[in-house]
Amino acid sequence: MSKESVILPERTKKPKWLRVKLPIGKKYTELRNVVDKYKLNTICTSGSCPNMGECWTEGTATFMILGNICTRSCGFCGVLTGRPETVDWEEPEKVARSIKLMSIKHAVITSVDRDDIKDGGSIIWAETIQAIRRTNPNTTLETLIPDFQGNETNIDRILAVKPEIISHNLETVRRLTREVRIQAKYDRSLAVLKYLKDKGQQRTKSGIMLGLGETEAEVIETLNDLKNAKVDVVTIGQYLQPSKKHLPVVEFITPEQFKKYETIGKELGFRHVESGALVRSSYKAHKHLA
Repeated sequence: MSKESVILPERTKKPKWLRVKLPIGKKYTELRNVVDKYKLNTICTSGSCPNMGECWTEGTATFMILGNICTRSCGFCGVLTGRPETVDWEEPEKVARSIKLMSIKHAVITSVDRDDIKDGGSIIWAETIQAIRRTNPNTTLETLIPDFQGNETNIDRILAVKPEIISHNLETVRRLTREVRIQAKYDRSLAVLKYLKDKGQQRTKSGIMLGLGETEAEVIETLNDLKNAKVDVVTIGQYLQPSKKHLPVVEFITPEQFKKYETIGKELGFRHVESGALVRSSYKAHKHLA
């Protein structure tokens, strides 16, 4: 663990830098009313994202497709694990309409892992992007994709519809991957990210969580690995335990240490580095187009 961190005693309260301000403002209120009225599904609301008010005010929102049950059982993730429901082939149009109703300028699309179906959900992914393009031609897109088990045919479907940014999260350092991500593989994720850049040339992005017991040296190694995979944008945030059944928080990383990682990332040459306790994958997503 890094020296610049707060080791977590049992049942300690979150440090002051993790306190979240309630979202306010006219734009946020308007969007919240639209979401509630039409029962729109956003990760912003279902995941209680701490940056929801800020992102919505800036015209950014995140939508999850392919259901809310994942075939994987990652130790950090609050999404339900089990047998997913059948694919909803009307979902692409539903998401496109939601984005139009919310007047979203930049949409982030993500999904659960669908290892239960041959295409990994990539066909719905591609159709969703195409539907959004038809209905919202001025909306820019980021796709936060699963690894598709490294299947290049499935990955190519995402590349073919040309979202402005393609993101895939590494989530943690190499040593902790088996415990944190379980069915995922560190090197496979790096290979997917490199393939995305080599084959598609789109801007690529990845994110990691801290506070799971990683060392500073391991974080720096991970940043170097992401740079070698030609990743353009990196997000670094604090892991928070979704429930008692999930992996515990080992430490709370201080703002000073997050700032240090930001500096290191910029020195390595990443186009954008978002590093802070409340940073999440889609934080300031629209700015990563620049």
